[in-house]
Amino acid sequence: MLSHIQAKLLIVDDLPENLVALEALIKADDREVYQAQSADQALGLLLEHEFALAILDVQMPGMNGFELAELMRGTEKTKNIPIVFVSAAAREMNYAFKGYESGAVDFLHKPLDTHAVKSKVAVFVDLFRQRKALDQQLQALERSRQEQELLLAQLQVARGELEHAVRMRDDFMSIVSHEVRTPLNGLILETQLRKLHLARDNADAFTLDKMRAMVERDERQINSLIRLIEDMLDVSRIRTGKLSIRPSQFDLSQLVTGLVENFAAQARAADCNLELEINAPVVGVWDEFRIEQVIANLLTNALRYGSKRPVQVRVQEADGMACVEVRDHGIGISEANQQRIFQQFERVSSSQSTAGLGLGLYISEQIVLAHGGSIRVNSAEGQGATFVVRLPLVRDTRENTQQQATSA
Repeated sequence: MLSHIQAKLLIVDDLPENLVALEALIKADDREVYQAQSADQALGLLLEHEFALAILDVQMPGMNGFELAELMRGTEKTKNIPIVFVSAAAREMNYAFKGYESGAVDFLHKPLDTHAVKSKVAVFVDLFRQRKALDQQLQALERSRQEQELLLAQLQVARGELEHAVRMRDDFMSIVSHEVRTPLNGLILETQLRKLHLARDNADAFTLDKMRAMVERDERQINSLIRLIEDMLDVSRIRTGKLSIRPSQFDLSQLVTGLVENFAAQARAADCNLELEINAPVVGVWDEFRIEQVIANLLTNALRYGSKRPVQVRVQEADGMACVEVRDHGIGISEANQQRIFQQFERVSSSQSTAGLGLGLYISEQIVLAHGGSIRVNSAEGQGATFVVRLPLVRDTRENTQQQATSA
């Protein structure tokens, strides 16, 4: 069963005829026999090959068999090779004793007993093959153990990711249910109040001024629900690579000016002033709806976390890029949280407010990246935050071509 493992045998004798005779005695198809006529030649072979057995003649000119054995026992590569000594000297106990003392496993006398030599060599060849097979099994077991450890580590990582995903899902569902319930509760309360007035035939509750206020309240609650739904849809689009970008040329300065005007009522409700700095038009080709979404999210966050202090907004060109800065003077963001806030469902803890799904900055960053731009934050706890959006300043080439043709 182990015959596929080739066994190498080394025979060392200074007489060629002894080498030929011994090789004829021990050779087989599943064995390789190497000959050496001196200890020096044998050392070269020992360092080059892995032998199952070394058969050494004791009496050789120069370095004898005992000295060669001592060198073999002192070398890491050869110290475990079984050694059998062969001698034509008389059967003197001191020779055999010296042989065993040198590390031999057996001592043979010439003339050799053919049957004894064959059976002894066969024993050591079998032992060698068994040891090699055991080494291979141990190596296979070690590889299997390493693979199992790697698999276990991967499973632990996957388990951690799964647990994190489950926590995120649970947190998300909790946040969604809370955020959806808030505007719905407002609408339900408004509806119940109106039903009560109708049941009591209270026409004074439905004057034009009161109706306008009701409609405004309903609109705010409905818009809040729409924003929540759109945020969730955008996350789904981003994950599937289907976030649509429809670029067209427009003036970014004009867009931001309009947004700041639209946020005036929200700023008053937050008891905060919006300050706008624009020196010139900043025209480029971007998706106007998506860029408006980004800037609106930054303004909302600045008012939410700005601690009722002024919020500065600046639009400018710098280094061939369009730049929008939104700066507040509120609670600020710790360095550890500055990367986290751009992840899904992450929000900055605040005693003032934790409204929202924690998707705004994640969606904003994906939109900006889709335009080839960048968004970053500079902040420190208690020192406010400055969000900077940079967009490549690309012009509408078709319009430029038409202008050049007209000039020509």
